[in-house]
Amino acid sequence: MNKSIPVVATLAAIVVGVAATSTALAGSASMATADRNSKISGSSVIAWNQELLKILQTPGAQPATIHPTRSYAMLHAAIDDAVVSITHDGSPLLVSVKAPHQARPDAAAIEAGRSTLAALYPSFHAELAQLADGQLATIPNGADKQHGIQVGDAIAAKILALRADDGSAVVPPPFTPGNQPGNYRPTPPNFPAPVFTTWGQVTPFVLKSGSQFRPEPPPALTNATYARDFNEVKSLGQNTSTTRTADQTVIGKFWAPPIWNTWNVIAENAAVVHHTNLEQTARLFALLNLSFADSAIAMYEAKYRFELWRPITAVRQADTDGNPATVGDPNWSPLALTAADPSYPGAHSTISAAGATVLAAVFGDRDHIQVSSSALPGTLRTFNSYSDVATEAGLSRIFAGQHFRFDHVEGLELGHDVAQFVLHHAHQED
Repeated sequence: MNKSIPVVATLAAIVVGVAATSTALAGSASMATADRNSKISGSSVIAWNQELLKILQTPGAQPATIHPTRSYAMLHAAIDDAVVSITHDGSPLLVSVKAPHQARPDAAAIEAGRSTLAALYPSFHAELAQLADGQLATIPNGADKQHGIQVGDAIAAKILALRADDGSAVVPPPFTPGNQPGNYRPTPPNFPAPVFTTWGQVTPFVLKSGSQFRPEPPPALTNATYARDFNEVKSLGQNTSTTRTADQTVIGKFWAPPIWNTWNVIAENAAVVHHTNLEQTARLFALLNLSFADSAIAMYEAKYRFELWRPITAVRQADTDGNPATVGDPNWSPLALTAADPSYPGAHSTISAAGATVLAAVFGDRDHIQVSSSALPGTLRTFNSYSDVATEAGLSRIFAGQHFRFDHVEGLELGHDVAQFVLHHAHQED
């Protein structure tokens, strides 16, 4: 499917360090500081992103009922707002503090990363301190460095306070599945209980509410669209499918890892290739992960609003759906293990559309993109645009037997809408 993902065109207003420098600075000392800041590498931002990814991939490190996108958003909002509080080249996205103009924004970014992650993952305190100390050692000692560290600590504290009562700590009640055709219920072979049943009620970072961009209800089971998409996933998504091509099988397996992790790595590679500086890199990852966090909230709000069954349940119980164009198969199994949440809308499509929208806004949609996957080590997928990446990532869940095509279509629209709202918020703030 080739769904066009429009992007905002006001890059200069979105990426910090572009438009306001000439008017914000005065005098030779200020010009020298601005020149210094513009030349600081964004590598420390990428290093903190990699550190969080490492933590998230450590068994037991992430609380089971806290969605990882929240941690990504808090980390990068803290880094970005610490940097911008010093440079004043854009407006902070969430919080700000007063800071001496001579303060080192790189020191602020490093300390904001350390302080935020240490609070979220206290058992990693020593590892985080080692990373921060190594980065800070490259910055000359002095008042400017200390002021930067103080800014980073202050911003991290504000971000943590802002999210302290956001509803993420609520322990979801036991899920009671429906028993009518179309109702979601835990899936074989292990029948895992859903976890993020109340995540749609978590306070968004930028959206007004989780329901702000709620999609229309999925097609009725008796609808022709439902039958068409049912038969597509029944054919292409079966573990023993003879209609799925070899490349589609690779795609179905390739995109299995957590999709927000994959898109963060895509963004890391893009930042390196495009040589973004500290300010630009910090803003890129903040916009990306605020979009992911709010997309996850919006997605789960819709999933548990509609509670649509997964393809494995739909195919095995098709004889109950009232649609003569669908035929049941009680032995049908998908290519991949089914995720423990309702089908509509698709997570991969939602998150991927958000990621593509942000990255296209910053770098332009057309780019040379290579993606790797821990699910298929050594395999690289190559793309010419971020929207193509999003399309393939979403379609992969049909090939894996996880989603209907309408899950994919509505997920793309939802993720795009959320990301555009976040980008518009950043533009308005600037």
